[in-house]
Amino acid sequence: MMPLDEKDLQLLAEVLPNVSAQLRSSMANVFAAANRLAPAEAREADSVLDKNAAILTMSCHQMLRLVGNLSAASELVQGGRFRLCNDDIVGFCHALCERAEPLFALRGVALRFSASHESHVIAFNAPMLERALLNLLSNALKFTPEGGTVSVRVKCGERHVQLTVADTGRGIEPERLAHIFERYLDTDRLDPAPPHGLGVGLSLCRRIAQGHGGMLVAESAVGKGTTFTLSLPNARSTDLSLSDRRFDYAGGFDHVLMELSDALPSRAFLQKYLD
Repeated sequence: MMPLDEKDLQLLAEVLPNVSAQLRSSMANVFAAANRLAPAEAREADSVLDKNAAILTMSCHQMLRLVGNLSAASELVQGGRFRLCNDDIVGFCHALCERAEPLFALRGVALRFSASHESHVIAFNAPMLERALLNLLSNALKFTPEGGTVSVRVKCGERHVQLTVADTGRGIEPERLAHIFERYLDTDRLDPAPPHGLGVGLSLCRRIAQGHGGMLVAESAVGKGTTFTLSLPNARSTDLSLSDRRFDYAGGFDHVLMELSDALPSRAFLQKYLD
């Protein structure tokens, strides 16, 4: 990846978040208008309307995800640590997987969760870590065929807590794996290639790991699958003050549904699944 000059940094840090805010507002208006044109009651009574509305709803969520990644692009060039708060990392990850599991089932992919401890408290930034895990889950779901499995495990060690997301997809060739966090688009892992966004997801995940004082690594074997391991310091924060509520990058939309939207079939957005 070419180094960024001062103009690039200014664009990423200032212009893109402002553009994404305007796009997010416009997309929210489109979504609200779509709901007025095809309200829940009408969709439940008309299957054709429901299918067409599902495609529109899916597209809105995919655009909002794209806008969110556009906004997050500035995070890729900013250093420094995030503000961390003490919480149960096992319960946090388990709850996220429970919310995502029904969506994985719609793709015919099993989502499994396991942990070395029933609970374990460390310091982490919940909104940022949620975004990283959902990006990793979306990536795994996108490249895991029907009948496959995605496994999430929390392993609490003496110095680090490791969060692993492993899939049984096609895997990544060694020469591509070496640059997986540098690529903006990765269209060759499956044939045909699924839809893609800006391709900043994995780079953002690595930045989130670094913002916690941790790291993100990837392992893969062609024909067997890929495993991403996000390591966090096994430490608690001594700052007991309340953290500031951060801007909701999803604009009030369901975070799990939005982050997984580009890996889901349109039927996931039928009214019976949205209720």
